[in-house]
Amino acid sequence: MTIMKLILYKRNNILKIFSNIRIHARTVAQEHFSSGTTKMNTPINAYYNHYINLALPKDKILATYVWIDGSGINLRSKDRILERVPCDLTMVPKWSFDGSSTGQAKTHDSDTMLIPCAIYRDPFRKSPHIIILCETFHGDGKPTATNHRAHCANVLSRISDQEPWFGIEQEYTMFDTDMWPLGWPKCRGFPVTKSKFSYCGNGENIAGREIVECHARACIYSGMDYGGCNAEVMKGSWEYQVGTTLGIKAADDLWVGRYILNRIAEHFSTIISYHPKPMGKHQPGIGCHHNFSVKKMRDDGGLAEIERVSKILCDKHMEYMNSYGLGDGTENKKRLTGKFETASFDTCKWAVADRGASVRIQRGVMLKGKGFLEDRRPAGDCDPYRVCALLADTCLN
Repeated sequence: MTIMKLILYKRNNILKIFSNIRIHARTVAQEHFSSGTTKMNTPINAYYNHYINLALPKDKILATYVWIDGSGINLRSKDRILERVPCDLTMVPKWSFDGSSTGQAKTHDSDTMLIPCAIYRDPFRKSPHIIILCETFHGDGKPTATNHRAHCANVLSRISDQEPWFGIEQEYTMFDTDMWPLGWPKCRGFPVTKSKFSYCGNGENIAGREIVECHARACIYSGMDYGGCNAEVMKGSWEYQVGTTLGIKAADDLWVGRYILNRIAEHFSTIISYHPKPMGKHQPGIGCHHNFSVKKMRDDGGLAEIERVSKILCDKHMEYMNSYGLGDGTENKKRLTGKFETASFDTCKWAVADRGASVRIQRGVMLKGKGFLEDRRPAGDCDPYRVCALLADTCLN
């Protein structure tokens, strides 16, 4: 066989091989999710897409009941079919669950009640389907140990004439499935760039923006009073804000925002953490700052009331710190070191424009002589119902 014939022979064999290869057009963005050095495969599931897009009868509404479990930070949920979209809470049936499986009841008396308290549009299934935030009660009608909403609602009702407003800033950290933050070196290394470049940063200084974008739109769609978001000081950590909102809705929205964030993280094989100091003493912490005001603070001359409440907050500092984090707030002590724009755990001071203060008054508030205060002590894993109740309690005197 001559050299020319050999070349043609090999060429024809190669063409036959390629002619048998099926080429499928696929969108790369749908196949992979990248955050820093992390890359996770998420293949398109045509079967799942088929079933999820099936048209449902108009009298079949999927309602997801969501509640806080016995840990005080984790959320549980289960679905129920309703025959119509509820216009208000009176149209939503009460339900129950096995409290012994969620750390909220004993096995011999496990029936625990779900009492609906807020309705949201479902950003996963989309309208007309809904998410129902619930309080949990024992069979005797008493709130479960982690149902702090009941007490919060009672306190807020007592100052309803003062029109309490809340705005809450929830910080959190995104972890890969190897339990190392997104965007950090996979060899258990730390970010090369200084943490100060990550705050409100972009490009190589941040990680996980895809999740944040999904979360923002899902929260707004749900009906939350979603205020905004930004990258936080530690790479891989972010913050979203709810409010400013009248009464208990800001705390309700914060919990639903946590639920939506966890659900979105499932799609990206990512873990969300609210721990106040997840990466040790040399890295920034995770907080949940609460902004608070009543009508007297917002009216002319309100600065005097802001200062009065700020003093009370410091006078009751150690008492409040027990409720400003998960459980008794012990883990929050690791965050409040006096570094990374935090005050010391053992002391309390209020000041103007000082991010190292326990309670901060914005300079603009001081210049106007009215406005609100910011309590910077609550940890990322705090229960906003507990914090809001304590803040409101300062106005009962």
